[in-house]
This record gives sequence, C-alpha cells and structure tokens, in this order.
Amino acid sequence: MALATTSSIWRSTGGDTTRTASAGSMEMVLPFYIANAAATSNVSIASAATGQAVILPAGAVVVQVSITAVGTGNIDLGFTPLVGVGVGQTTTLGTNVPQAFLANASSATRVSVTVGATGGGASLGNVANATNLVVVTTKANGVSSGSVTGAIRYYIADPSYGEENV
Repeated sequence: MALATTSSIWRSTGGDTTRTASAGSMEMVLPFYIANAAATSNVSIASAATGQAVILPAGAVVVQVSITAVGTGNIDLGFTPLVGVGVGQTTTLGTNVPQAFLANASSATRVSVTVGATGGGASLGNVANATNLVVVTTKANGVSSGSVTGAIRYYIADPSYGEENV
C-alpha cells in the first residue's frame, strides 16, 4: 500500500453537498515508544529502531494516550515547544511541560487515559502549543522501569472553527 503525507489540517463535512454542515477535524493516531521509563527523555516513534522523536504539529490537541505494552511504576508524559524549526533554521527548545498529557499515570497497566480521567495531564484536551511544534517528553515518576509503548490520539485545532471554506 502506498503512503501519503500531507501538511494540511484534515477536515470534513461528511459529504454534505449543500454546504450546510460544519466541517469537523479528523483525529490522528501516532504510536510511541519509551525505551526506559526510569529516565527523563524524548519519546520515540514506534520502536527503539527508529529513535526518531515524537513531534506534534502546532495546534495539536491530544485527547487520549493509550499504553499498550507496560513497564512498572508511574510516568509523566509532556512536551517541550520547538522554536525556529525548518530548513536552514537552528532549533531551540522552549520550557518543558512535564505533566501536560499524563500526570502520575500508571505505566504498569494497559490503559487509555482520556480527558478528565485519572492520570490525565492539564493539557489533555487543550491545544498543546498554538504556534510551535512540540516534542513529546517523558519523566519517571516514582519507581518506574522498563519500556512502554502506546499511542497518542490527537487532532489539529481548526482555526476557522468548522466554517466551510471552499
């Protein structure tokens, strides 16, 4: 199967040809891998083999974090804004928000943390950073160990608030 990547914000009116329905944003799912839950570090995509950091676009709204393969103890999952990214730019880092998505969430059970649930961080369900990309980070919380895998479910906040634009 072919792969395609876009830089667009995905929206749909669900096939409404009358152009009456509001356009809704599409959710996306991105796998993640934490090599060592006892360390503070950037979170990787999918496996240790890639080593590529999980970076969410500006305007990302994380609505759920699912842990699929467990470690031990509790973890915090947050982000650090990236400033000055792009071709020919020098990337600098903003202030880390270590409990943005998960706050003292158990990494020892297969769990999905949603908005308002135990273990959810203050930015879960809110725009992480409206103007900058963010790199997802983890911080050990208590006695944590082992590798952890899972998925981050998010969408991009719609700057036109669902208005039809075409």
